[in-house]
Amino acid sequence: MKSPRSPKTVAALALIVAVAVAVAAWLVVAGRDQQASPVTDSPARVSPVTGADASNPELVAWGSDVYSRHCASCHGANLQGEPNWTVRRVDGTLPAPPHDVSGHTWHHSDAQLFEMTKWGTAAVVGGGYPTNMPGFADKLDDDEIWAVLAFIKSWWPEDVQAVQARRSG
Repeated sequence: MKSPRSPKTVAALALIVAVAVAVAAWLVVAGRDQQASPVTDSPARVSPVTGADASNPELVAWGSDVYSRHCASCHGANLQGEPNWTVRRVDGTLPAPPHDVSGHTWHHSDAQLFEMTKWGTAAVVGGGYPTNMPGFADKLDDDEIWAVLAFIKSWWPEDVQAVQARRSG
């Protein structure tokens, strides 16, 4: 036969359940509010954008915001890339490369970087190139892509920017 619960035990269980329900409700509401509210500290959109101008502070600030939301999860908050980015994985893909000066991003022209960002590396390189780099045509407009590239280029020293500018024509 089951023993009846004491009033203190019932009250303690009721309190635990009430706290758990309150916390769960708060998490749902807080999460919904966070997702629904606009980013108020996000840099303003820059128009017109005519390329990846790393000397334009407004474009670089906007690019930083876009980069942090769409690129940093793979390429790193400080553009450092993933560890061992030059060593292929078992599936043939390479880890995300750094976009700072230690990587090879600056070896490509602005046009090449734009195309790889918009369409994805496999679409640009062709030949079934194994990569995890998706295209962002369905997530970012052209101006946002140029802004990200301006942000990336702003991290490079002037001499590297000059070499890359010559490659860009």
